[in-house]
Amino acid sequence: MFQIHYRFNLVNFSCFCIILFLSTASCKKAGFGGDGKIQGYVHVHKWNATFTQFIGQYPGKDVYVYIVYGKHLGYDKRIKTDYNGMFEFPSLYQGDYTVYVYSRDRTFADASGTNAVVQPVTLTKRGQTFVIDTLLILQ
Repeated sequence: MFQIHYRFNLVNFSCFCIILFLSTASCKKAGFGGDGKIQGYVHVHKWNATFTQFIGQYPGKDVYVYIVYGKHLGYDKRIKTDYNGMFEFPSLYQGDYTVYVYSRDRTFADASGTNAVVQPVTLTKRGQTFVIDTLLILQ
C-alpha cells in the first residue's frame, strides 16, 4: 500500500515540475540571456561652452550607453561605444527596453548640465536585431 501511494505522489510531483518548468520557460521577461540584440550609433555635435559656436561633429567614441530591462529602476547594463561610435547589447530576450546616453543640456534647464537622450525599444521576435536611430549628443 505504501509503495502505490509513494509512486502516485512521485508521478504527481513530476508532472507538477514539468508544467511549472514549461510555463516559466515561455514567459521570459526582458533581460540578458536571449538571442536578440540592440545595436546603434552615437554621433557628437561639439559646441563651445555657451552653445554659441558650433565646433564640429564626429562619431561618439568611448561614450557610455545604458540599457534598462523592462520597467527596472536604474540601468541594468552599461557599455562604451567603439572607435566608430557603434554599440551593441547582445543576448537579449524579447521584451521592452530603454536605451539612453547623456548629452550636454543646451537649454541650461538642468543644474547638472546634462540630459538623457532616450530611445525605447521592443524586441518582438527571437533572434531579432533592432537597430535604433542615431543617438545625437552635444558636447
